[in-house]
Amino acid sequence: MSIFLYNTLTRRKEEFTPQDGAADGRPQVTMYVCGPTVYSAPHIGNARPAVVFDVLARLLRSRYALTYARNITDVDDKINAAAQEQGVGISEITDEFAAVYHADMQALGVAKPDLEPRATEHIGQIITMISGLIDSGHAYAADGHVLFRVSAFPAYGGLSRRDQRELLAGARVEVAPYKEEPGDFVLWKPSPAELPGWESPWGRGRPGWHIECSAMAAEHLGQTIDIHGGGNDLIFPHHENEIAQSTCVHGGKLFARFWLHNGFVNVHDTKMSKSLGNIVLVRDLLAQAPGEVIRLALLNGHYRQPLDWSDQLLTEMKRKLDRLYGTLRDIEGWQSVWQTTEPDPAFVAALEDDLNTPKALAALFDLSHAANRSELSEERVQAAAQLRASADWMGLLSVEPEQWFTAGPDANLDNAAIDQLLAERNAARAQKDFATADRIRDELAAQGISIEDGAGDTRWRRN
Repeated sequence: MSIFLYNTLTRRKEEFTPQDGAADGRPQVTMYVCGPTVYSAPHIGNARPAVVFDVLARLLRSRYALTYARNITDVDDKINAAAQEQGVGISEITDEFAAVYHADMQALGVAKPDLEPRATEHIGQIITMISGLIDSGHAYAADGHVLFRVSAFPAYGGLSRRDQRELLAGARVEVAPYKEEPGDFVLWKPSPAELPGWESPWGRGRPGWHIECSAMAAEHLGQTIDIHGGGNDLIFPHHENEIAQSTCVHGGKLFARFWLHNGFVNVHDTKMSKSLGNIVLVRDLLAQAPGEVIRLALLNGHYRQPLDWSDQLLTEMKRKLDRLYGTLRDIEGWQSVWQTTEPDPAFVAALEDDLNTPKALAALFDLSHAANRSELSEERVQAAAQLRASADWMGLLSVEPEQWFTAGPDANLDNAAIDQLLAERNAARAQKDFATADRIRDELAAQGISIEDGAGDTRWRRN
């Protein structure tokens, strides 16, 4: 089956085919995703593209040789402001929050990209690209700045589908005397002594945000890449500006063949903002639930649609994972065969249809139901193995089932203490002391521990 992806540039789903031929028997694919600006801890909106494109990378790797780059923006005015406020260099800020980002994404099961270029490591490439744009007449130097001449690129606005005149009239950009037109955007800006800067033909300064990604993508993936991704908020102006500068500096070559954008994460139907005080940080969520629960919440809706974050969402996702993990826990034998088992065709078809993760999740639950309903041991093992193999493509069901139900921080009871209480309860039941057995059950329930009495044994799990 083919993979179909919704291309923001054409506003339709298109069959994805790599631009390059096979190497070592597998076609080559390049993907660039805009990563974090590391000046603060990531919030759940920052996590959504990381998780979404992690799933896409898993799908692509199932048939192609993928090179996946996700950058780190480590020079930016917000970073500068944070560094000045704390009286430290920008690297102290960026190193700290890059580490926080990595830890949080690892907790969500996000695999590392193949490449993670940093803007500050590509100043030379940025300067070279800017010089090329000046030489071709697409950029100009003025008052220590270098700006892209939007009027010199007639296709400007093609990604966001806005008329160039409308963009120029309504652009939320700085109107400065050194600009030829209000919509011209900064490629390089001067840095005073108190701010980070690098020597350039236009004086000591630092790059604009947009040129950083163009330079890093070209350096590591080539002048034309297969897939460029990011959040909806980046369509304009960031990705629009990337297209303009990359196309012009490379003699009109197409910059990216497919553009994919994920929807916003809102909180109780309201956009997250510092002014409203409703920013939801990943690290705070990790104190409430396992990372896999948060990952499932981010994949529960289609990636192109807005996702509403609510207090009930994590509870619902935990319950869903408990059902899937419960199937694996109750069936023996799948552990030795799942890695050689092909994923469920219905599950794969859902992901191939523009990453339809809600439909893919439905396929997982169909497998779970089939495993639980079957009276044939071989069928149960096969369904459970296929459930585990399919879920792996989404980064789910990645821990041992018993660990899933018993792991987790608890201030009062560790696993040994719980096992001891269960042993006391079982002894009381054997002696028909049901009052004591019920009391222990209630004590455990008060600590967030559920008991499941089965034929011949008793299991427990943390809620």
